[in-house]
Amino acid sequence: MCTTCGCGHGLIQIDGKRLQHSRKPAGAIRYRMPANMPKPTSLKASADYPVHKPDLIDFGSGAAQSHASGMSHARMVKIERDILAKNNLHAEVNRCYLTERGIFALNLVSSPGSGKTTLLVQTIAALREEQRMYVIEGDQQTENDAARIRACGIPALQINTGKGCHLDAYMVSQAMQQLAVREDSVLFIENVGNLVCPASFDLGEAHKVVILSVTEGEDKPLKYPDMFRAADLLLLNKCDLLPYLTFDPELAIIYARRINPSLRVIQLSALRGEGMSEWIDWIKVGYCQAAAGKKKIENSQHHVD
Repeated sequence: MCTTCGCGHGLIQIDGKRLQHSRKPAGAIRYRMPANMPKPTSLKASADYPVHKPDLIDFGSGAAQSHASGMSHARMVKIERDILAKNNLHAEVNRCYLTERGIFALNLVSSPGSGKTTLLVQTIAALREEQRMYVIEGDQQTENDAARIRACGIPALQINTGKGCHLDAYMVSQAMQQLAVREDSVLFIENVGNLVCPASFDLGEAHKVVILSVTEGEDKPLKYPDMFRAADLLLLNKCDLLPYLTFDPELAIIYARRINPSLRVIQLSALRGEGMSEWIDWIKVGYCQAAAGKKKIENSQHHVD
């Protein structure tokens, strides 16, 4: 769950089967209006209430960098730490599982409509003859994207998050088991379309790949810095539309690297195929590294035996 939206509550659905979390996360609370909460007209600047400038109200400047009615920043920070700590334990188990089996896992993140699924379809077409692949799709509802991937001849499993706005490591571990991801493969995880919450949740992947469409604003990296800071690769997609837009790709890259100086950028058009070869080569290099990591583990275990 996120401390702001509480999206961890309720049911999740994996490939049409509904699962109930075994218990509520530790620290889960009921949102009640404190009896002594001041009326809005009497709020004063404090750690929990921002100073109101003439042209800005900044709710992200406190310790929690967020706001939830009736909850202090200290309480929000504690809940977030508890939730992320549990998620990170699941993520580390996922990472060990993937590393030991030479599975190269990528977490694809973006806002809705960036072209993630089209990118996946084209990527599958380019790699299908030489690479074993699996796809985990995350959306609030429907199996549309998973069905689209299956039509390409690739195993795909849909996770429906309901009111949830991101995938977490536990969901992905369940999906990997049900999907029966085999060794020496590439696993694509298409996260829920959202540039906020998925940035905080490690799934055990090798890399977060953020997709930014040129139909969005150049300043997206500045508006959503956590996501671009967490990513290792930025795919600037739909570049075939640049002649018809006022989008400045160089400015977008400058903003992205202001947030994350080490961020690699590939400009491409998934629909037209421009720049796709560089993306495919990047995947191949990552897969070879995963295979080498698996071999290293096997060799070390052999020497121990």
